[in-house]
Amino acid sequence: MSLNRREFLHVMSMAAAAGMLPGTANAMSGGVDKAAAAKASAEIYNKPMQGKVRLLHITDTHAQLNPVYFREPNVNLGTGPAFGQLPHVVGHKLLKKIGVAENTPLAHAFSYLNFQDAAEQYGKVGGFAHIKTLLDKLREQAGGTDNTLTMDGGDLWHGSGAALFTRGMCMVEASNILGVDVMTGHWEFTYKEEEVFKNLNAFKGEFLAQNVRIKEDALFGDDYRDLVARNNGVGLYAEDEARAFKPYTIKIVNGERIAIVGQAFPRTANANPQANFPDWSFGLREGALQDTVDKIREEEKVAAVVMISHNGMDVDLKMASRVSGIDAIFGGHTHDGVAVTTPIKTPAGGVCHVTNAGSNGKFVGVMDLDIQNGKLRGVNYSLLPVFSNVLAADAEMDSFIKHLSTKKYDTNIVESRDPSRAYNKERLGKSYGEIMGEELSVAEDTLYRRGNFMGTWDQILVNSLREEHDSQIAMSAGVRWGTSTLAGDTITMEHVMDQTSMTYGETYKSEITGAQMKDILEGICENLFQADPYLQSGGDMVRLGGMDYTCEPNGKLGSRISDMRLDDGTPLDAKKTYSVAGWAQVESVGDGRLMWDVAADYLRRNKNDMKLKKVNHPKLKGVKNNPGIEAYPGEMA
Repeated sequence: MSLNRREFLHVMSMAAAAGMLPGTANAMSGGVDKAAAAKASAEIYNKPMQGKVRLLHITDTHAQLNPVYFREPNVNLGTGPAFGQLPHVVGHKLLKKIGVAENTPLAHAFSYLNFQDAAEQYGKVGGFAHIKTLLDKLREQAGGTDNTLTMDGGDLWHGSGAALFTRGMCMVEASNILGVDVMTGHWEFTYKEEEVFKNLNAFKGEFLAQNVRIKEDALFGDDYRDLVARNNGVGLYAEDEARAFKPYTIKIVNGERIAIVGQAFPRTANANPQANFPDWSFGLREGALQDTVDKIREEEKVAAVVMISHNGMDVDLKMASRVSGIDAIFGGHTHDGVAVTTPIKTPAGGVCHVTNAGSNGKFVGVMDLDIQNGKLRGVNYSLLPVFSNVLAADAEMDSFIKHLSTKKYDTNIVESRDPSRAYNKERLGKSYGEIMGEELSVAEDTLYRRGNFMGTWDQILVNSLREEHDSQIAMSAGVRWGTSTLAGDTITMEHVMDQTSMTYGETYKSEITGAQMKDILEGICENLFQADPYLQSGGDMVRLGGMDYTCEPNGKLGSRISDMRLDDGTPLDAKKTYSVAGWAQVESVGDGRLMWDVAADYLRRNKNDMKLKKVNHPKLKGVKNNPGIEAYPGEMA
């Protein structure tokens, strides 16, 4: 193995941070075996089994097959009982809370601190070929696959150009190579029902969702039954209970019976186009969950009950306090990379360990269950960052990803809900690699998305919408998915698709009064900062371009938003109408071009001047002492 100086320093710093090289100072001064240094760096992933059963968890990978950069948020506010509690602690306070030293690879993984410099030093994260290598290593350390179970928390099939072009199928194939045993979903449901069924037929694991029901009208009619029949019975698990999917499964792991319950995103019908899943209803269904767990405990003779969840961490924390009998919740949706479990006392006096394993393939969660005489005695948990410069690429997965890039774009691809523009004629005959590899411009700022209010990638999106539709204001949904781009790096079409590729990406232009704009912002703020997690839908604040406003997160509904102004300082008049561009309408199909083409053309046109002149960070009130905000670039009062 041969390492250049940058690679050598990288592996040595990784090994030192992992506490594996007590003689690091001497080693780096010369006379070191480079192969030995690379081997030592891998010790960060040395996790011998500390129990009888090993549970492996990934979530919210958002179809990121290749390694990425991903900046953690510097704004993740907790309000009400969530104030100061994980995951609502960022930056220096977060590192102190989880016991991670600053200026280390783990500090880079779990926080936004020194993101640009640290990303340049430690490299990209994730990538399915590297995740596969890590999963295999963790399985081997546990004594083999018979002693492990691999779970995916959803948002697996969506978030990249390749996933959109294949309607999620490429990610099903990739998850089969990973060896995913069970999964649940959210963005999976934004494909059409028959596409979901087709994908599930190809999935080698089990799809679990105790909280999805078939609507009564669908059961009375023939259309849904015919759809199910065409897809080998998928979608009609239990007609008497109107269950579309299996609620739980029992797996024998190292001789122990482990129950896994699936909880899909409960507010899918509120957040995503119902036209794509007209026959299903969603919800928390807390009572049904308790009934399911009670049945498992009474009838299945299990050593442990765990839940694979896409609720979001705050919802999982509340649910753990209200439902008895669950030993651990492996959570997703809110993209929180939390290094430790949060133990929650259940109503019956037990303990449920709540986790969340980040996003974009950046982490793998590892929980070892100490089971003695058929009873769970304790857990040991680690959240491991996937450093792609340290973990070698798995050959089978690497070959799959490279082959996918050679796939040709054809007329069967569906990019838009509008049949007249389902596929793009300009892309016909090109390979996915050619399309995604197109160089559009060079980033002059560090571009990121995640955070409660505004990201620099979001600013590019709203700028492109305003330019495309000649509008005063632009709105972009505060979705949590989307990778980061380093300043100085080339922005490719793949980067754009990472921010925008969804099944309802049409843009639009409309007229909105100042009063309507305030109502919109107040409603989204209530969804985000409502103290009761059960009334939140996840996601972050809508991103706005062309206007500023003041936000008081701890305020009451109707009084959180004030001082709305256009970029030139003109106050918004409640009665006056303003032109507003946007994209990703849930219940209607915009007549504008698809968001990724709008953004790509904007980047092409402005490639010689990509420095952001302004980022529309709102002014914040009442959060100066909140540990969920640090180094905020906007005003604070």
